[in-house]
Amino acid sequence: MSQTKGFKGMNRREFLKIGVAGTASALIAKDALAETVQQLASDQFAFPKPVYRTLGRTGLKVTVVSFGAMLTPEPEVMRVAFDNGVNYVDTARRYMGGRNEEIVGQALKGRRDKVFVATKTQPASIAKADIIKDVETSLSKLGTDYIDVIQLHNLDSGERIFIAETKEALLKLKEQGKVRFFGVTTHKNVADVLNAVVDDQDRFFDTALVAYNFKSGKEVAGAIGRAAKAGIGIIGMKTQQGGYSTSALGAISPHQAALKWVLQNPHVATTIPGMKDMSHLKEDIAVMGMLKFTSRDERILKRYNAAIAPFYCSFCGKCESTCPHGVEISTINRSLMYAEGYKSGELALTTYREIPVSASAAVCMNCPACTARCVNGLNIAEKMERARIILA
Repeated sequence: MSQTKGFKGMNRREFLKIGVAGTASALIAKDALAETVQQLASDQFAFPKPVYRTLGRTGLKVTVVSFGAMLTPEPEVMRVAFDNGVNYVDTARRYMGGRNEEIVGQALKGRRDKVFVATKTQPASIAKADIIKDVETSLSKLGTDYIDVIQLHNLDSGERIFIAETKEALLKLKEQGKVRFFGVTTHKNVADVLNAVVDDQDRFFDTALVAYNFKSGKEVAGAIGRAAKAGIGIIGMKTQQGGYSTSALGAISPHQAALKWVLQNPHVATTIPGMKDMSHLKEDIAVMGMLKFTSRDERILKRYNAAIAPFYCSFCGKCESTCPHGVEISTINRSLMYAEGYKSGELALTTYREIPVSASAAVCMNCPACTARCVNGLNIAEKMERARIILA
């Protein structure tokens, strides 16, 4: 479908009434998309005035609520966001079975000069040839000549920060004008990765995309502050604590409160909550019009926290040193979160299958009793059994 076909005669104000177009549109013929999204129309919605912060030493002025495209099945939602001031989008080729960059590329048509694009290398890519291949493939998928922020994906320690061959590849790509800035992403051992970025004598990496939310420990907040003061642009992800559905709050959603909590921290330049559809976009983007974190928000998060405490993993990685078999507990729990919170079986399985069999939940079947211990009291044995049922 072209950029405008199917929406002819629908002005922007009418289009902004759309409720949950993205998810539904994946199930219907594209010719019927306009009719369907009108049928799903909800209340009118006025986009707030964009709020910007500077992304560290990159100097990029980015909206504090930006677009996490990881699970967005249609470009229309992104187009609406971009047309209303959102100017940073995060993607990766591994998302949605390799389709996500293409969807982002469709949304960028006619808007490339208004949006900063961040994508990622493949998690296993270290060698120069692999890094260059990753970037050139992403450029093709995105339909663009350059990437604003290219990120090494899913670091769980500081070791990859210092690999000379990787840096050499990225520098070559920058010299060719194919990338502008370098970044890293991290879910586990966030503080260690951030400290390595700061301690790197080359000060090579410009940004860090980090898992950060109201359950994060003080060491993470401290490392974020240290990195930001060193000029590293901090991007927050996993801000919604997995997006779990719970009846603990009735009809109240905790996700605006969770996002506002993260943005209280002035060292966080932007956030990339995942937005599948227009209902997600409206809920998240509205935060730019009400950034103040209130006592009501605090009460909401306390109730949400109590509801998800029995199964939420903060990916601190501390439990893994207590497992004698080296099971990658944090990554397994993240896979479960994708399945149960994000409701994305595809992403859950993709993430789980990146774990070596020797470190998967299957290893736990050989243990008569689990000796791994969670500092937050999670029942690790129970979580690993659930992973075997859902993911294995």
